This record gives sequence, structure tokens and C-alpha cells, in this order.
Amino acid sequence: MAYTPAMVRVSPHFFVVFVLFGCASSQFLEKKQGEDTESQRPNILVIFTDDHATAAISSYRSVINQTPHLDRLAEEGVLFENAFVTNSICAPSRAVLLTGRHSHHNGVRDNGDIFDGSQTTFPRLLKEGGYQTALVGKWHLKSDPVGFDYWEILPGQGQYYSPDFKTAEGTRQYEGYTTEITTDLALSWLEEERDPDRPFLLMCQHKAPHRSWMPSPEKLALYKEETIPEPSSLFDDYEGRGPAAANQEMTIARHMFLHYDLKMNVHPDEMDALEGPDQWVGGLLDRMTPVQREAWQAAYGPSNASFREKDLEGDDLVRWKYQRYIKDYLRCIASVDDGVGQILDRLDRLGLAENTVVVYASDQGFFLGEHGWYDKRFMYEPSLRFPLLVRWPREAPAGLRVTQLVQNLDLAPTFLELAGVTVPEEMDGESLASLLRGETPANWRTSVYYEYFERGIHAVEPHSGVRTDRYKLIHFHDSGSWELYDLAKDPGEMDNRYDDPGLGLVRAKLHQELVRLRAEAGRT
Repeated sequence: MAYTPAMVRVSPHFFVVFVLFGCASSQFLEKKQGEDTESQRPNILVIFTDDHATAAISSYRSVINQTPHLDRLAEEGVLFENAFVTNSICAPSRAVLLTGRHSHHNGVRDNGDIFDGSQTTFPRLLKEGGYQTALVGKWHLKSDPVGFDYWEILPGQGQYYSPDFKTAEGTRQYEGYTTEITTDLALSWLEEERDPDRPFLLMCQHKAPHRSWMPSPEKLALYKEETIPEPSSLFDDYEGRGPAAANQEMTIARHMFLHYDLKMNVHPDEMDALEGPDQWVGGLLDRMTPVQREAWQAAYGPSNASFREKDLEGDDLVRWKYQRYIKDYLRCIASVDDGVGQILDRLDRLGLAENTVVVYASDQGFFLGEHGWYDKRFMYEPSLRFPLLVRWPREAPAGLRVTQLVQNLDLAPTFLELAGVTVPEEMDGESLASLLRGETPANWRTSVYYEYFERGIHAVEPHSGVRTDRYKLIHFHDSGSWELYDLAKDPGEMDNRYDDPGLGLVRAKLHQELVRLRAEAGRT
């Protein structure tokens, strides 16, 4: 259930100030073909999720769920088949989105880094160019947002139930479910606080479907009677690959927490014996209302009792964990999909759909049991690839599927070009404007560069690599190991062909391309 104003609990020092910025840059006040240019510049609405894999979107050929509202966005707009991140982890990916620059350029290489808000970002440039700018939802960059007329964000990772939201003036708590609240805040700004005489940027950023995958009360029964198909590599043994794949700590079998991740609720008297993230369970459940808690126990209690009775082991235990995990993950996505539908309907009702660029994207992909994993970080496809759907009825062909290689650092220059704002030379990305219009730019990139830096949680070894339309070369820095995959023959990346003499020429060319891309990215 979405929140209502009566449900808001305000901290003692909270107050709200709405500031209207009415000064547009003079370069946009000139007439164009007898019409006001300001009325021609598109609005930009970004719906941004956390850890949403393309394998969990039906327009990306999902075999595990249906996402009707995201499908509507794809049918009415453009779907990018080959969209990749530069660094598959939350805070760095968000910094890349804002700056259009690689992690080593924008200063956020891992989740421990603090984003420097004084650097150039596309929201700041849009605001300076006359746009009204707003941000609601997950931020996750440690410093406060800059470049927004209005912002209301989740502190840190945020909570799924009864979340706190932070503003420049203070913090308040909403009763309800975070995905619904984030959508409602975005719609409220769109309908009540937006200046109708100015183009806008609105960023609606969801916590979902991030770990620990807590569904809303309305979605708890979804998929209850279904068995979700398992990925073919659920029981991968990592044979033939380097040590990085075997040494990670993100397996469904060994590294998921029984209570925090898998909802095996415990009695309050047993909390003191819990370890790791399981210790947080009490605090998560305490945020629920009595009605929500009752629904939670009704949904998980019987199946938990059945699980204990069966005393599963080995592959059977892994299969049970996978079903519990994937169903909760997909339930979280179902709420996001509902919110997308609400936003699209509201744009229609307000007469804004025709000239609003609606973007759906995630900060990265996610492992949905492939290789036996959850989480992200690796350069393997489920983590590297992110969903990118863009609808712009005024200029983008409906139903277009773009196959060119694009990256998340391309979004910032795209938004700026569409808004008529000069793209800074420092940005590493390329504008997708031509691709959105169904045009094929000359000399478009034929490869992408990736680099993961973090040393910490999940024990994923830092690595870098190059991906072309067919091949992928990965170098793991600490072990010095290399992996090469032919994605046309081996889309699941199970067969490391690095030492295959039949691919010697391919390997040499990929090494050369990796050297070139590193030099281009300033990593020599």
C-alpha cells in the first residue's frame, strides 16, 4: 500500500522549502522556426533501478517473469540490446551515469569512495541551461546531491519498509513500501511542484531489486505456486577458468544468509545468536506495521516450517535457496514495473508523453543463479549487461531494437545533446541521440572497456577487459590469469578459450584492442 500524507512522521527539525528557479540560459530564449525553443526541448525522466538484470525483463526475452509496463516502454520506444556498464557496482555506476566519465576519472572506483559533487555532472549542466531538476529515491554516493532544485533521497542503501528520506532541510520517515513511496514522490513532484513553463529533468531512483529483496505485502503471494526455471549453470564447477571464479564469495550455495537473504524468520529470543547480516533481521522487521508483519509471517511461515521438516542437503538445498531468492527478487521487480506503468499513465494524463524522453535503466546487471551466483561485479554477461529502454514519441521510432555497443557513460552526453546543452570534452561517453532516431552513426565503437576495482565484500578479484560484438577478453590483475570467450558459440561463458591455438589471431587482436582502450581511457 502506498503512503498517504497522514502517514508521514516528521523529525523535529524538518521543514520544507520549495524554491522556484526561473532563470533560463539566454541561448535558449531565441526563437526557432517561429516557435519558442524552450517548448521544443524535451523533458527527461529517468527511472533508475538497482541490480535489475536484463534476464528479468520480458522484452529482453525473460523466461522467468513478465514485465508488462516495461514491455510497453519497449514497444513504444527503443530497446538497446547491447548496453554495458564500465564498472559493475552500485556507487561507481551511479557516478558514471552522472558524469559520463570512467570511474578512475570521476573518483568513485568502489562503494567506499565519496562522490565529489563539485565536478561536472549532466544535472548541473541541465539546471544551468534552464531545466528544472528533481531527484527522488536511492542516491548511494555519500555526499549530498548537487545540481537539483529538489531532492529527497534514501540514506545509504535505504530500507524497503517505513523508509527514511533525507532532504537538504532534514529527514522524515514514511510509512509504507519504498518502491511505492519513491514512485509517489516522483508523481507528486511531476504534478504539483513542476514548473509547466520549463523543461524538466526528473530522476526516479529505486532501491529495488537490491538485496535483501523484500517484497511488498501485495506481492508476497506472487509466484507462490510456480517453479521458476533454473539457469543451466546453477551448479557450475568453474573448470577451465582462472582462480577468480572459484574464489569469489557470492554463491547461492555457500554465501547467502538464511535469515537476512532467505527470510527464515527467527524468534526475538534467538537474535543474539545470529551472525553477519542475519543480525540485521530484527531491525528490518521492526520497521513493519503490525498488519505488514502479519502478512509477512503468513507468506513465509508455512514454507519455512516445511523447509525445516525436509532438512534438505546438497543440490536439493541449493535449489530451494534459488527458488526463495529468485521469487523474492522478481516480486520486487513487479512493484517497480507497476510504478513504471503509473508514471507512463501520468505523463499521458498531463499531456507530457509526446515530448518527454523516458529512460529505464539499472545501475548494472545481476546474477540470477548463473554460475551459482547472486550479486554482480564480474565482467561476465549477466553483470556487465544492463537494461536500457528509451521512449521519445516525438522523434524515436517505436519498437526499434538497437544492436550497437553502448555504455552507461553514454547517457550523460545523450541527455545534454537532446537538451541543446554543450557536451563537455572531458566526458568519455558518446551521445546516443542518432541511435535513438534510428540512424547509424559513422565509426561507432566496435568494443567497450570495463574495469572493476573493489577489494572487499564477495572477494571478487579486480579485473579489466574488452568486449566486442562476439568476443570477450578478461584480465584478472592479482592472479595474472586471462579468460577469452566466444560469445556466439558460448553465450553462457563456460568455456575459457584463452589457450586455444585456433583463436590465436583473435586473442592477439583483443590484446591490442585492450591496450588501445586503456590508453584511450587514460589507464596506461
